Amino acid sequence: MTDDDAHGDAGAKRSDVQELRARLAALEQERARPPRHWVRSGLGALLIVLGCLLAPLSVVAAWAADQVADTDRYVATVAPLASNREVQNAVANRATDALMSHLDLPALLADVTPADRPRLQQALGGRLGGALESAVRSFVHDQALRIAGSDAFRTVWIEANRRVHSSLDKALTGSGGGAVQLTNSSVTLDIGPLVDRVRQRLIDSGLSVAQHIPSVHTDFTLLRSDQVGKVKTYVRLLELAGNWLPVLAVLLVAAGVLLSVRRRRALVAGCLGVAVATGFLGIALRVFRVFYLDRLPAGVSPGAAAAVYDALVHFLQTTVRMVIALAVVVALAAWLSGPGRHAGLVRRLWTSGILAVRGTADHAGLRTGPVGPFVRRYRIWITWLLVAVSLLVYLLWSYPTGWVVIGIALCLLFALAVVEFLAAEPPPQPPPAARTPARTPV
Repeated sequence: MTDDDAHGDAGAKRSDVQELRARLAALEQERARPPRHWVRSGLGALLIVLGCLLAPLSVVAAWAADQVADTDRYVATVAPLASNREVQNAVANRATDALMSHLDLPALLADVTPADRPRLQQALGGRLGGALESAVRSFVHDQALRIAGSDAFRTVWIEANRRVHSSLDKALTGSGGGAVQLTNSSVTLDIGPLVDRVRQRLIDSGLSVAQHIPSVHTDFTLLRSDQVGKVKTYVRLLELAGNWLPVLAVLLVAAGVLLSVRRRRALVAGCLGVAVATGFLGIALRVFRVFYLDRLPAGVSPGAAAAVYDALVHFLQTTVRMVIALAVVVALAAWLSGPGRHAGLVRRLWTSGILAVRGTADHAGLRTGPVGPFVRRYRIWITWLLVAVSLLVYLLWSYPTGWVVIGIALCLLFALAVVEFLAAEPPPQPPPAARTPARTPV
């Protein structure tokens, strides 16, 4: 072979190497810049945004459907109001006004027999003349407050609300009668039975003129606002949507994630978006509370109005915290399972910590026996089984709260740590030391 042939072969090889390097660089560059699916990514982002916007409406829809369809839940919501001091005082004031408007004070002394006069004088605090109206009002209010603060009133309150729960749907639609009424400006509850009890208490206390008072049906305002007439229409629509709206929101977010090119990042963004949107609903509830109490009409007890508002939206606020906690937990799980540098660092710290515990246990003589190889062989299946069980527990929980979600997540984390501990490879055993033969004495 001549020198020219040798140089030609070398040049051909160099050109082939350069061509291969160019192709390799082109492939690496193409891999580094994935294809841009603008339509697919845009549609996915749009679906995720729609799901995030529907999240707070889904919470309100679940609340509206729950308060109408579930009698026990509605009773559990309004039952604490019977023990609230502000509500008791407001109910007593309303009953006092109703009774005093039907009480004939000029005929009071004329109808009192001489035998009943000392008894009546003692009940009214020794004042039969002068400030008679003030004394009678104070006496009637005391009797009404005693009835409102008794266990009997709590029982009557709970049973009445349970019996009239079927009329709540009519109240929300603004039609029909019943103990609960919804007008264009207020939601009221008929407290006629309480007034009858107070009237009987007055008769038993010596105020015989009270027996001429007819049966009085007076209303106690549960909620008052100029916007009730407008809000009830939207609440009715959300109540009809029921639990289908939350399902639709979840499906929209899931579809957006599946259409995205980077699904893990889209899942994290979607969950955080749901948490933020639902958080705005929680903030709006607190802001509306301030405006609602600031615009109460004259004569309405702010304390009672605040207690009623807090009771009615308690389940709604609980659901808001639950959705935020669930969204944050899912986003955190998606981020930790990703290829990010910080996520990888957290996983390495997690694994090294469990391995350190396993090494300490092995050093102390604790062995996993046949359980270790079994868990190591089926670790992936066991992990998914634990995730499925956690999801099933959440779905079967009647009314999960934010703390319930965090508790389930912590239990799952502990179970995964146990699986990692059992599946860890045991440290290699050091070879047995060679025995030194005993020296034979000379």
